Amino acid sequence: MPASAGQAEVLLLFGGDGTVHRHLGQLVRLGLPVLIVPAGSGNDFARALGLRSVRDSLAAWQKFRAGNDNVKTIDLGVISSDQTDSSPRSPGDPSHNSGRSTRFFCCVAGVGLDGEIARRANHLPRWLRGHGGYLLSLPLALFRFAPLPMKILTSVDAPGSSWTIRSDQPTMLAALANTPVYGGGMKIAPLAKMDDGLLDVCVIGGINPFKLFCLTPTVYFGRHLRIREVEYFQAPRLRLESEHPLDVYADGEFVCRTPVEAGVERDALKVLTS
Repeated sequence: MPASAGQAEVLLLFGGDGTVHRHLGQLVRLGLPVLIVPAGSGNDFARALGLRSVRDSLAAWQKFRAGNDNVKTIDLGVISSDQTDSSPRSPGDPSHNSGRSTRFFCCVAGVGLDGEIARRANHLPRWLRGHGGYLLSLPLALFRFAPLPMKILTSVDAPGSSWTIRSDQPTMLAALANTPVYGGGMKIAPLAKMDDGLLDVCVIGGINPFKLFCLTPTVYFGRHLRIREVEYFQAPRLRLESEHPLDVYADGEFVCRTPVEAGVERDALKVLTS
């Protein structure tokens, strides 16, 4: 992506959530509005912007060219870890100091069952991933996954602020959301907004795997928040700790392992919407 701010009006990106994720650092650095054309196996970020098809993206471009105000400035999630990050990063990814690996994410970061499902889904053929790969990977991952001790701490978004324990229980899944949807349209965080400076956190505690499997369809409508074992809250800054390192996935991509800190980069990215 060799374009500079003086050479273009809009950055055009064809792909799904993983493609967007890998280029977020550079997109932020260039500072130009971004038009996403949903062309990946998962297109939840485009969906959150109202862009469900190539036709929607074309319509968004035509609105922009006609002078309509369809450029929106949104937040991005940020994950920071003390571990060395061996996965590829685009130029411009945030790095607060040389001893930490820090990555942007646009949709949702997940730990626990979510990471296991993402790992399995990423091994499916691309065409299958694009037709319910997350849901197809759920049953085997679910019935082989046991709740793990996990501690989630929150803090206000200010230097030197202290941590407060928000959740400390055996946990099946912890999702940190910048957008309402992930996994091919699942409304894991139905109250999430991309411009409020907060991450929406959905924590599923110890629950019978069969019960969770039967309740999976409710996630597509955001009704899982009614389940007793589900905890939902918002925070500008979090820390996740576990007894043993757990994989952290964001936008369907492996990022690092726990312990991690997560927060929000306010007004980080300009995007074209429908």
